[in-house]
Amino acid sequence: MTSAKPGKGAAIVTGASRGIGAAIAEKLAEDGYGVVVNYAADAEGAESVVSTIRNRGGRAVAVRADVAAPDDVAGMFQRAQQEMGPVTALVNNAGTTGKQARIDEQETADLARLMQVNVIGPMVCARHAVQAMSTAHGGNGGSIVNIASIAARAIPGIPGFVPYATTKGALVTFTRGLSNEVAPEGIRVNSVSPGVIATEMTSASPEAMEAAASSPIGRIGQPEEVAATVSWLVSPAASFVTGSDITVSGGR
Repeated sequence: MTSAKPGKGAAIVTGASRGIGAAIAEKLAEDGYGVVVNYAADAEGAESVVSTIRNRGGRAVAVRADVAAPDDVAGMFQRAQQEMGPVTALVNNAGTTGKQARIDEQETADLARLMQVNVIGPMVCARHAVQAMSTAHGGNGGSIVNIASIAARAIPGIPGFVPYATTKGALVTFTRGLSNEVAPEGIRVNSVSPGVIATEMTSASPEAMEAAASSPIGRIGQPEEVAATVSWLVSPAASFVTGSDITVSGGR
């Protein structure tokens, strides 16, 4: 792998210490971005991703920031610019499934945290990204990709995951609205909706394994397959693509 190419700028990938986020961070580093590997708690995992990227000739730095904490997000963008250069790509990947329970068994505090991480957090990150990328703010444009889920439309009725599916639906709606708002300012905004992907979360879920078996392709997806889609969306090859939600689900 070649080292980071000049002029690509910085790519911030939230929730990048493992799973889909880690695969995205490694792929964007391969593409030539200086990558901010964001994490909230798993410092060891984030540093492992950074080491992998650096060993392959790329540039990366691990930055702790809880996307649900606005001050953390502001600090993350500041460090990205200081250490990796102008922010030209943001991947809102950090998220939580929340408490798996029927809505009549949910606690308000748990629902609030779910919304803060899965919806408000990406919005705050996007606000900073627009301020950094928009030609109206002196930037040179860029790309935002929000990681949603087919849960928003394909499996919203799985018991206990209705609030989670709702947040992912909100993220797709946010994607489409924001894309129209900032398209004239050189920013493209898209979302990716994965199906069942091989991560620590899904490997422990019988429902996920059952869903994978029922997909037309008949297997579970890999994090690298989601990462390849994100890589394409932020690249010049997708220069006429904005406001789209790309499904990566094996046909579900």
